[in-house]
Amino acid sequence: MECIFCQIVAGKIPSAKVFEDDQAIAFLSIRPIQPGHTIVTLKEHFQTLLEVPLPQLQYLVGVVQKLSSAVKKGAKADGFIISMNNGRDAGQEIDHAHFHILPRFKGDGLVPWKEGQYKEGEMIKYADQIKKVL
Repeated sequence: MECIFCQIVAGKIPSAKVFEDDQAIAFLSIRPIQPGHTIVTLKEHFQTLLEVPLPQLQYLVGVVQKLSSAVKKGAKADGFIISMNNGRDAGQEIDHAHFHILPRFKGDGLVPWKEGQYKEGEMIKYADQIKKVL
């Protein structure tokens, strides 16, 4: 079955589009975390960030930057969060790589994640593990 974002791109499912060109599309989320919550994605299907070729990713980030200003102003927000979940265990529900632009409002109470703390020596261990696979 074709993914829901590919169906939106093809015009098979209606959406509240805020941007569209030959490579990318942006529309309001049907399950918004905040009013103005916008989804930005490439029209071409890639499952996660790791699959998106660098030229397309650079283009998409440029679109996200442009739309972030519009979402902030249009939603009369005080700020915004850019989010991208990659993989089911990271909260990705639609298997089509996409960014979320989440307007933020003073006192909105939204807490996107809980901060943690490293145990003694863990920070260096994780830094070393990451550097080894670069």
